[in-house]
Amino acid sequence: MKAHDGMYIGGAWRPAAGTDTIAVVNPADEQVIAHVPAGTAEDVDAAVRAARAAFPGWAATPPAERAARIGALRDVLAARAEEIAETVTAELGAPLKLSQTVHAGLPVLVAGSYAELAATYAFEERHGNSTVFLEPVGVVGAITPWNYPLHQIVAKVAPALAAGCTVVLKPAEDTPLTAQLFAEAAEEAGLPAGVFNLVTGLGPVAGQALAEHADVDLVSFTGSTAVGRQIGATAGGAVKRVALELGGKSANVILPGADLAKAVNTGVANVMSNSGQTCSAWTRMLVDADRYEEAVALASQAVARYVPGERVGPLVNAKQQARVRGYIEKGIEEGARLVAGGPEAPLPTGYYVSPTVFADVTPEMTIAREEIFGPVVSILKYEDEADALRIANDTVYGLAGAVWAADDAEAVAFARRMDTGQVDINGGRFNPLAPFGGYKQSGVGRELGAHGLAEYLQTKSLQF
Repeated sequence: MKAHDGMYIGGAWRPAAGTDTIAVVNPADEQVIAHVPAGTAEDVDAAVRAARAAFPGWAATPPAERAARIGALRDVLAARAEEIAETVTAELGAPLKLSQTVHAGLPVLVAGSYAELAATYAFEERHGNSTVFLEPVGVVGAITPWNYPLHQIVAKVAPALAAGCTVVLKPAEDTPLTAQLFAEAAEEAGLPAGVFNLVTGLGPVAGQALAEHADVDLVSFTGSTAVGRQIGATAGGAVKRVALELGGKSANVILPGADLAKAVNTGVANVMSNSGQTCSAWTRMLVDADRYEEAVALASQAVARYVPGERVGPLVNAKQQARVRGYIEKGIEEGARLVAGGPEAPLPTGYYVSPTVFADVTPEMTIAREEIFGPVVSILKYEDEADALRIANDTVYGLAGAVWAADDAEAVAFARRMDTGQVDINGGRFNPLAPFGGYKQSGVGRELGAHGLAEYLQTKSLQF
């Protein structure tokens, strides 16, 4: 795989301050495919200084011109979609078809949505005798995860650029090659020097340096709740804004009148996609007592279609594989009924985990409470609608969920009582304009659409 041996700072690829590197491993065959620089605080400082220098000019650029540059970025990403998909498959392990449709395709939609928003958003409003201006926050430190390596970059960088902010990106160390491709695309799209900057490196070194940097005005982080707490505490001490998209333990609630087969099959597909490495995955399936065993049988049949190495890729690294297998062992130990899969590795090479379904899961079990981040579905039984709502809300998280019912009105009535940020109604489709983000310990702020753009703006009012 092609890899740059420097950082993208101030519109050019520059040598890293240090000599340490990070090995990029293909999780499907465990082979090293590239090395990238392990950035230091010195690299981060250089990138932040470049972003700060570029900020006044970019903030003063008319929104229509910013929109044009984001539109050009979208076009470059679309033109290089196949290369992006192959790179994501190589460093994340996602099946190529998933990489093509989701990992490469979704960011094009999101970037396009922000090209349109930048051109049409009301950055100036009139309220009585006041004019209100919505102005860019400043320099954004974006720290992104490995599970959706390009989507998470675009979901932060595109709205920041639309708002008039400049950006320093620190991508996950497991998937830096996709980030380097994005930097190439930003340059090809004609973004002015310093508007977008990239520093690869380890989270505790480069990520921490970026979050702590005094000249970063907003930190946008997607990742674990534990790290999000640390970033929030650091930012709070500096009175610095944060946007945090953290963990999830989402409920897939199937009400008695719903199409059971569709709800179960869609629910299993939701969890198996991206090998379960999705923070919004509906990992807790809630089914009424009368149809519980039928749902278990349907889930067992559905999961059999997800063959490791074909429809399901590996987990991102050996640590993640061991973590997920540990959760499966914990589920068996605590008395859940193993319906499909198990802790044994399904293939001799690669960080694969068997797609797994548990029945007889109770709300107090570890697998029902903690985020597993792997291809594991837990099926829980409820007695009535009130019991289903209690179970669905009995979690420290509140990122996403799903409700299935005989009609949309019934599902909506239930969803309105769920403590979560986004709910799919009877299999509702993804909408790049809808805000995404969580309640409770699932985060602070929203991504996507106008709500995502608003995260990067601050308000000034003039009275006349």
